[in-house]
Amino acid sequence: MLATLERIDPYSDDIDLLVELVCHLRPRQRWVWQDADDPAQAVRTLTQLLKGNPTQAWALRRYLTTLLEKRRHTSLYSDIGILSNDGFVTELKSRIAYRFLPPALDNLYLSDALDQVLYREDDFEWIRAVPDDEWMLLFDVIANAPPPDDDAPDRARVVTLKGLLDAIRTLSCRICALGLEPRLVHSYSQIENFDSPFLMQNIEANRYLDDYARYLAGERERPDDAGHLLVMLDQCEDVVLKIRRLALANGTSIALTYLLVAVQQSIDRLQKLLFLVDVTDEQSPTPAPAPAHPSAHEVMDELVIDGEVLLPVAPQGDNPGQLTVPDAPLLSPRQRAAISLAEELIEAHNTKYQVSGLVRDNVHLLARNVTENASRTGEHYIAEDRKDLRKMLWSSSGAGFIVGFMALFKILLGYLRTPPLVEAFLFSMNYSLGFVLIHMLHFTVATKQPAMTAQRIAASLHRSATGRGIDVDKLAELVNKVFRTQMVAVLGNVLVAFPVALGIAEFVRWYTGHHLVDPIKALHLLNDIDPLHSPALFYAAVAGVWLFVAGLISGYYDNKALYTRMGQRVRQLRGLRRVLGPARLARLGDYVEGNLGGLMGNFFFGILLGTTGTVGFLLGLPIDIRHITFSAANFATALVALDYGMTWAQIANATAGVLLIGTVNLLVSFGLALWVALRARNIVFKRWILLVQALGRRFAYSPVEFFLGPRHRQLPPPDTVYSKGTK
Repeated sequence: MLATLERIDPYSDDIDLLVELVCHLRPRQRWVWQDADDPAQAVRTLTQLLKGNPTQAWALRRYLTTLLEKRRHTSLYSDIGILSNDGFVTELKSRIAYRFLPPALDNLYLSDALDQVLYREDDFEWIRAVPDDEWMLLFDVIANAPPPDDDAPDRARVVTLKGLLDAIRTLSCRICALGLEPRLVHSYSQIENFDSPFLMQNIEANRYLDDYARYLAGERERPDDAGHLLVMLDQCEDVVLKIRRLALANGTSIALTYLLVAVQQSIDRLQKLLFLVDVTDEQSPTPAPAPAHPSAHEVMDELVIDGEVLLPVAPQGDNPGQLTVPDAPLLSPRQRAAISLAEELIEAHNTKYQVSGLVRDNVHLLARNVTENASRTGEHYIAEDRKDLRKMLWSSSGAGFIVGFMALFKILLGYLRTPPLVEAFLFSMNYSLGFVLIHMLHFTVATKQPAMTAQRIAASLHRSATGRGIDVDKLAELVNKVFRTQMVAVLGNVLVAFPVALGIAEFVRWYTGHHLVDPIKALHLLNDIDPLHSPALFYAAVAGVWLFVAGLISGYYDNKALYTRMGQRVRQLRGLRRVLGPARLARLGDYVEGNLGGLMGNFFFGILLGTTGTVGFLLGLPIDIRHITFSAANFATALVALDYGMTWAQIANATAGVLLIGTVNLLVSFGLALWVALRARNIVFKRWILLVQALGRRFAYSPVEFFLGPRHRQLPPPDTVYSKGTK
């Protein structure tokens, strides 16, 4: 470190020595079993070296100010850490490309200089690990370094201040442009009823900057404060918040979320810069040109150097050869804000090519909307009383009836011996059209429930977490309702699909004189559901994943239908209006908007089920699917094909296989859906033991009601209204 300090040329703008000096401060990479370097100790060492040699301290100060004077600052403050205007897809592609081949650097810009100095992605971690007081002591030593008598005043303060003011103007113009985007105005049309705060803040920013320029020119004692501008920025934030809230009801898109994130980032950065350049609380009556030894109360004595902050210059001691630096500097609010911004810029720079942060910031609102729509759908899959359970049994029985025929069609399609891709298409259409028909007839496939009911449970947790806390007993009641509704739906599917498939197989044997499948195929069907000697349970887990994905697809299209006003778009089709008439077209539009998610979710679920086995075959991977209802139907088909000549052990094994396949289907889809829903709402639930205990109490109190539910729906107690003059 000392050798590097001795080689510093005060008037050089070559950044290589600064890179070398930072390398001495950066902790070295160690093995896991080795003790990590302490970056704070390295900073203290540099501080002591500069304290003991004021000449080197001045050389470093002059070297840093030279680097600042020769580079442009604006892009560092206005671009780093803020999404570009290119859009999500373009930004995502750029980040992926730059991970492999970074863009060319221009030595003219301070932001590119930062790229050369702090080139490791984890540099921000060790910089944050150093206490602010240690950085302040180092900056004090550099700022207090006595210059030679013949040294000309540096212009680093002026250049830095100009860069900050230019960044304020740039950010204000960007906020104005983003706030007037048609996509944003479309999402909050009320903004057209009054003066847009996005436009007004730009007018206020230009007025503030013009006034500040007159202040710097000595034409004014001090500029007006930025109060009006900050009020406009607060109103802009209110609009962004309202759009986010409306998005939960009206839907959103990646493009809108990207726009909102970019606006919020720009507003936050503009507010921080305004605080740094504010001089309304300064004591100095008039601005003065930058002296060789600036006073501690002048604006922008805190210099941003490559993302770091130099503190105000303190008075020198009686001995000009010594530096008087307090051991523990007292940080002002502006100093804390400056170093916080510096650390923010460094972290944003180090992570500017990371894809995870971009996806997390922009997909979160869409994921919340997808899970929110799925939770609203999940409410229809929860039976409140025995009457609702009977309806669910009827609904699931209808689905089991259709699945019995879908299993027949799949067997017949397999007899065609078509090429693999054609077979995958035929299987997919069989599944997709069958599931879509089930949805249109308002029947219920039991395995589709968990992906929806899990979202409903997460929504309940979210409402509790944002209120007075989580009521474990209420949550246990909801989980109990979900459990018994799920069991009834499974019974309805299986107990109808099995006899339907059995009847179809018997009818084929009676009508054609031979079995639907031969004994070899029957044994193959039984082996497919064998939980011990085949990967049936793993394949059931794959089907559970596809059930979860189908739930996400359903929520995505529900969100899309709301955001794009799908019903209104359908009602605007003139051709259909002539064919159907206005009334029928209106009903069709309402149906599409209300059921697009269910239709698309079922359609894509069928495609996933139909193509998985073929993809596994083509790639040589052991991937296939097992679904409880189809497994039950295949079990019935095999039973007839073997002329009921199965041993009790084979029957027990097949029955256990069907039940275990269903259990894995439900657990995997429910677990994934609940995990995603909790993550989308930022919920961490840790009361699982209390929840299990509450469920145990409900079972012990009334086992019959635990499984069959109450006879009648429990209505909430009426609100108590107190009137004047009554008791």
